[in-house]
Amino acid sequence: MYSDEDLDTAVKQGIFSATDVKTFRQRNAENKASSIADEENFKLIGGFNDIFIVIACGLLLFSSFSVLESINASIAYVVFAILSWGLAEFFVLKRKMALPAIMLLIAFVGGVAGLSHSVLPMTSDFGPMMAASLSAIAAFMHWQRFSVPITVAVAVAAFVGLIVSLLSAVIPEIENVLSPVIFICGLLVFAFAMVWDAADTLRVNYRSDVAFWLHLLAAPLIIHPIFTGLDILKGDESLTNMILVVALYLLLTFVSMCIDRRVLMVSSLMYVIYALSGLIDRYGVVGSSFALTGVLMGVMLLLLSAYWHSVRAILVGLLPNVVQNYVPKSKLI
Repeated sequence: MYSDEDLDTAVKQGIFSATDVKTFRQRNAENKASSIADEENFKLIGGFNDIFIVIACGLLLFSSFSVLESINASIAYVVFAILSWGLAEFFVLKRKMALPAIMLLIAFVGGVAGLSHSVLPMTSDFGPMMAASLSAIAAFMHWQRFSVPITVAVAVAAFVGLIVSLLSAVIPEIENVLSPVIFICGLLVFAFAMVWDAADTLRVNYRSDVAFWLHLLAAPLIIHPIFTGLDILKGDESLTNMILVVALYLLLTFVSMCIDRRVLMVSSLMYVIYALSGLIDRYGVVGSSFALTGVLMGVMLLLLSAYWHSVRAILVGLLPNVVQNYVPKSKLI
């Protein structure tokens, strides 16, 4: 299995010409009736060997941790983090394996966070701040060495955790306004993701992979505070709230299509299914509301997927030219 970055590397090494690779990509897109950008590719797994290596690494890491934890928890976390880094030196830096890269990154940052917790428990005032700070530093160090796309999202998540923990320590009443804080953080993460996306609107290099993981992080940070703020999960199933949920989902669908990222739609899917089920219940289809909602949403998403590029071409055409320059191009197929 070869990625777009492998093709770009082959061009740099003179194996293929840039024209041949461009023609290949265009022909491949025509055969699939979809552009490269619309496919929203990202490197996750190269083959079953990736899964095999992840299982082996997991056995080594967690077994070593289990043995050492009975002696000293801090030592166990230090060894866990060092082993994670050492394994990455071979399987990530030399073998370029995608799934092990993700697993070993999370293991390394998790080991550092665990070490922080063993030294300064989370129940203390500064425990969460220390864990978040060290996690962000660990992710930054890992990025400098290995440049795994998900690393940026992990570092940003740790930074968001640092902001929340800092505000919680300074302002004890922050829990009352925590949702707006998380929502603002989500918007900032989304804007940061768009910076990476705008740097690779063709979706052919690692920048679009970084943007994917950032969008995956931004989605729940934006969506959860909005939908929970309506209190529908606490029993407030008023008609107004249900209509607002559906309206918000349509807005998120519009944004998703414009930026060519489906993650916003997926993250909010359960909320809208819950809202539509409530509406159907309200109008008398008791007992089958959830199933009926699932059928309706399934049909809608499948139709949208089938005509994604065509609908998207129309929507992007309605955007101002200055905005169109920062999103993937699309055309009617």
